[in-house]
Amino acid sequence: MSEKSKILIIGGTGYIGKFIVAASAKSGHPTFALVRESTVSEKFEIIESFKSSGVTLVYGDLYDHESLVKAIKQVDVVISTVGHAQLPDQVKIIAAIKEAGNVKV
Repeated sequence: MSEKSKILIIGGTGYIGKFIVAASAKSGHPTFALVRESTVSEKFEIIESFKSSGVTLVYGDLYDHESLVKAIKQVDVVISTVGHAQLPDQVKIIAAIKEAGNVKV
């Protein structure tokens, strides 16, 4: 059996993202969720459900390039579930993926 991909979900505490995180973890993938430190208290129940599912929390922000690169270097796959308002900012994710150099695009 092949090794499962390590998956990072950006926007994982959002409306759609929380379901993607749960599905990834349930499928047995080492799952990482990029979360802002301020989100931990705002979305306590979601964060706790991630922890109980074995999800690794990676603290960072879409607007903090260094934190994105650091998070991406830990995984094989990146899934963006950012909200509608952040869709144009996904270029920041692409730039971080390119710099990290370990995720195939």
